Amino acid sequence: MKHLTKTGFKPLLRHSAGVAAGLVVAAVLVGGAAPAAVGQPTKGKTTGKIEEAEIEIVKERVNQLPEATRNFDKIKLPAPPKIERKVTYTFPDFRLPTDRLSPSVKVLTIRAEEPAPLTGNFVKAALGNFGTFYGRGYFHSTRTTDRAYGIDLKHTASVNGPVDGKNSGVAQTSAHLMGELYSGTAAFGANLDLGRERYNFYGYEKAANRPELPPTPQPKDIKQVFNRFGVKAYAHNRAPDQVLQYEAGLGYRYWGDDFAARENNVLLNAKVAYALGETSRVTAAADASFISDKDQAAATLARPNPAEVTRTRTFVQVTPAYEFVNKQIAFSVGATLGYSSDTATNVSKAVVYPAVRLGYTVEPEKFAVYAGLGGSLQRVTRYDLSTENPWLNRGLNVADTHRGPTIYGGFTSTPARGLELNARVTYARDRNLYFYLNNAIDPTKFDLVYDQNATGVLNIHGELLYNADEKFRLGTRLDYNKYALKTLPEAFHRPEFQGSVFGTYNVFDKLMLGVEGYFYAASYGISYLPTATAGSARTADFYRATDPIVDLNLRADYRITPKISIFAMGNNLANREYQRFYGYPVQGINVLGGATYTF
Repeated sequence: MKHLTKTGFKPLLRHSAGVAAGLVVAAVLVGGAAPAAVGQPTKGKTTGKIEEAEIEIVKERVNQLPEATRNFDKIKLPAPPKIERKVTYTFPDFRLPTDRLSPSVKVLTIRAEEPAPLTGNFVKAALGNFGTFYGRGYFHSTRTTDRAYGIDLKHTASVNGPVDGKNSGVAQTSAHLMGELYSGTAAFGANLDLGRERYNFYGYEKAANRPELPPTPQPKDIKQVFNRFGVKAYAHNRAPDQVLQYEAGLGYRYWGDDFAARENNVLLNAKVAYALGETSRVTAAADASFISDKDQAAATLARPNPAEVTRTRTFVQVTPAYEFVNKQIAFSVGATLGYSSDTATNVSKAVVYPAVRLGYTVEPEKFAVYAGLGGSLQRVTRYDLSTENPWLNRGLNVADTHRGPTIYGGFTSTPARGLELNARVTYARDRNLYFYLNNAIDPTKFDLVYDQNATGVLNIHGELLYNADEKFRLGTRLDYNKYALKTLPEAFHRPEFQGSVFGTYNVFDKLMLGVEGYFYAASYGISYLPTATAGSARTADFYRATDPIVDLNLRADYRITPKISIFAMGNNLANREYQRFYGYPVQGINVLGGATYTF
């Protein structure tokens, strides 16, 4: 920042009126020429003619100019306070929704022309091709300092889909209720989640193409239904100026499907941090999950009536650490201790991984680098798997992933105003890393398969975000994953490259435009030879690569009045019926139009 410097002008003298008229005229003439003469070398006399003019002299007026100040000292502005940003680093899989009509394609909200009271309520509805209906109701309390509560209702359904009309229809319904109470820096709350989803196993080969195949099934014969229920109570105190910070939660989740499989999950989590001083603290994070699981394998010729299987799955993990942070250096030293009772592969149930991270700030708020060693157990549940792939088979062998040890390094950067750039490279040794493989008896359903040895996973991750004063935003996220397998021939249904781009543009106060694009590299499934006997295992033909995913989505929101707006969404505008999972093409171009009412 440039500082102000002392001026080169001399102070002005205080003048007064009340002298003779001739002297006043002379003073006016001299004063009019003075600005051009200041700081200039003396030149020869110049002559000129004064034209006739009437001069009115008001003796009562006092022309008074303030005394100028000498600014010999530079003005020093205090530096803006540094904001400590704590960045957490996780390694989740970046997943594309299984269908593009999902409300995960967000409807944008328009920035208000001026701050308005928070009403906290809106309803919206839209209709589209494929017999699609989208509805949402959001009802929330107004701004208060002692409590917050609300409910969020969503429903999306398509009567028809890309294969045989109603045979590939889909419906998703959910409700989320929340409530919080605030007391000082502490908060106490609870959540309640309900959900129901209907899918169909439409990944069959069409009988019109293969006369030897059975006739086209009816929707009721290939349906799959998921029912979900979750409740959680929690408390936290995460004020940065508190010596003791804590967070604790207790929850329960239920999941069931149309195959009569059931999953009951009791969850506990806790985090605590105690400050030893201004630059250091000790922390501990703990998670636990206790699952009661019931399932039944699919019937085969050898086992026409398979027995029901019930098992329990225990997961416990805790990470104590010491953290130190100053102006340039931040490091943490700890260890992760975990236990998982799953035995999908020959892997130890108990694990110990290092939890070490070192960060160095090269330029405050501009550029920082970091590196570390880590590892952890990752809980895997039917509840989560079915949100990623709804066409799962019976009798799944679900197991927690052992990720580690891992080594990683990267940087965070803000090279210019509104521009953020992050990059990270991670190498991990994973055990019990699941892959989706279509079943040999019924290829429309997917099993979980594992490499019997550790899988080396190299991940190169990059993010870029540009934000121009909330009017224009553009970002991208890229992930490259290389899997080093031992016993599996391919990384089934895990593409090597995944990329996305997103942007919004506030054309003017009433119109907002948005774009989303996805690109996935091809992934692999198995193509099987047909069989003449129903219920018998098929012979694998070859490993079939799916087409790369190219998905373009556009959306717009126009506010007619402060309470009423209309919106439109166009999904999969490239009109590519790509297959995220082998045998399951998605809808082509899907266009929805609707309205929103805020109250």
